[in-house]
Amino acid sequence: MIGLGYVGYPLAVEICRAGYDVTAIDKSADRVRSIQEGKFFLGDIGQEAFGLRALGGRIKATTDNAALAHCDTVSICVPTPLSKTKDPDMSFIVAAAGQVVAHLHTGMLIILESTTYPGTTEELVLPMLERSGLKAGKDFFVCFSPERVDPGNARYQTRNIPKVIGGVTPRCTQLGCLFYSQVMEQVVPVSSTRVAEMAKLMENTFRMINIGLANEMALMCHRMGIDVWEVIEAAATKPFGFMPFFPGPGLGGHCIPVDPHYLSWKTKQAGHEPRFIELAAQINGSMPQYVVGRIRDALNDKEKPVKGSPIHIVGVAYKRNVADVRESPALDIIALLIKMGAIVTYTDPFVPRLETESFVLTSQPLEAAASAECVAIVTDHSKINYQRLVEISALILDTRNSLKGFCSPTILRL
Repeated sequence: MIGLGYVGYPLAVEICRAGYDVTAIDKSADRVRSIQEGKFFLGDIGQEAFGLRALGGRIKATTDNAALAHCDTVSICVPTPLSKTKDPDMSFIVAAAGQVVAHLHTGMLIILESTTYPGTTEELVLPMLERSGLKAGKDFFVCFSPERVDPGNARYQTRNIPKVIGGVTPRCTQLGCLFYSQVMEQVVPVSSTRVAEMAKLMENTFRMINIGLANEMALMCHRMGIDVWEVIEAAATKPFGFMPFFPGPGLGGHCIPVDPHYLSWKTKQAGHEPRFIELAAQINGSMPQYVVGRIRDALNDKEKPVKGSPIHIVGVAYKRNVADVRESPALDIIALLIKMGAIVTYTDPFVPRLETESFVLTSQPLEAAASAECVAIVTDHSKINYQRLVEISALILDTRNSLKGFCSPTILRL
């Protein structure tokens, strides 16, 4: 297992539980040490389900890539970020593939799990592997199987999420399915690596575009004095032809804000302009600025400036009940408020410390909201005492409809 993040770590544990010996390789010495000591290190994912000491020593961790020489199957679970120009950064995949090439041997099965653009496996990874002189589908086997991790989801976790697998040859697909059928409850074979790669991008682009629609509806409803949350609740009573999506302060996490840009980049190379994706990305990307604008307007109505005003943020993780702050809209909201001169504090029971290039903050008790001119609920953690928050806050902007059922002139909704 190359990469011990939110994808590789739980996957390694499930493979061990299925009876396999797993060698986990990561460049982080701290993560390797945690595995060696049987400790959790991913908070919401690790803590809720995995006890490494109970695995009987079947999982071993190392920073030494030479361990690949003794592995029959290699799963690549490395990050796939975007560059500053929103282009795919393939450096982690290239580095991992290079490690595999150095220790590739006959019979090895290589499965790329990292989310990427259609064609990555066949156009980038496969040629690197075949430079060894071995032939894919005959001497070794290559598949793509997209990760579908949903941090904080108590119902769907690694084992019971259907596993899509596509190989560069039918034999590759067959062996990939055979391997993962020992681990997962359901395996879904597809005809090629490109189909598997596109399926993951379809899933997250679907969500991103529909969230973009919900966000634009929120902007329109606010202009017209309509409660968008009530609109969505009413529309959701239709038993067919409608699936509710909800507005919010922006997109977060590694997948939904990032994956559609991979598809957009590849589609432009094919000569097609992905207008839906570009528009939804624009709307979703503007939501932190919109939230800050609503805070500014709310303070203005009280004849108070943003500059010098204490503003308290409730929830900074990218989604409820997790500790993950990757791409969280709260980061942009806080940075914008600080730039405008606000005195920003926050409360998040899952994120004790928040450190970025522009600011460092420490989570405060909820009572800190009592000293703020305005409170913004950005992440709707279930551990927050919302009744108490309403009691002590002078003004609240609720971006998640967390205060549904509360009636007060001090509550503003997205």
